Amino acid sequence: MPSLCGIDEAGRGPLAGDLVIAGVVLLKEVEGLMDSKKLTEKKREILYELIIKNSHYHIVSFSPQQIDKDGLSLCLNKGLEEIKDKLSADIYLFDGNQTFGVLGINTMIKADTKVVEVSGASILAKVTHDRAIIEASKKFPLYGFEKHKGYGTKAHIEAIKEYGYCNIHRRSFKIKTL
Repeated sequence: MPSLCGIDEAGRGPLAGDLVIAGVVLLKEVEGLMDSKKLTEKKREILYELIIKNSHYHIVSFSPQQIDKDGLSLCLNKGLEEIKDKLSADIYLFDGNQTFGVLGINTMIKADTKVVEVSGASILAKVTHDRAIIEASKKFPLYGFEKHKGYGTKAHIEAIKEYGYCNIHRRSFKIKTL
């Protein structure tokens, strides 16, 4: 049976925090894998450890400064290339419908709900993203990152209006209400 590397990202849409891309080649079955967004934070943390123990994996993070400098598409391109370089597989499957110019990548919409390797990648990416932004919330407590994980909620946008941007904000993301 051909080996499959599932790939997914977390943090493409937020106004702050890293973009995280993960690739997973499972070595044995991990019970309970599904789209990270459908799991509780506690369950994601448990599965994260199980995936780490039972797979070959690689996680790539791009800082807000890298995203501002290179753009999301180039960061996704670099991340996909790095995962292909670091993980050996017969098939590389990325959640979504774009390869970002990387040859040898297959795509599938909602792959994180259909393919366990992509579900595993989804969990690694989300947990890595969320851990980093929760850590940043300690340094920048005025923004409430631990609650909204950097997404453009009303409270987050109000905090930006009141306090301006901090070091983990993506300045290239234009917010219409600012």
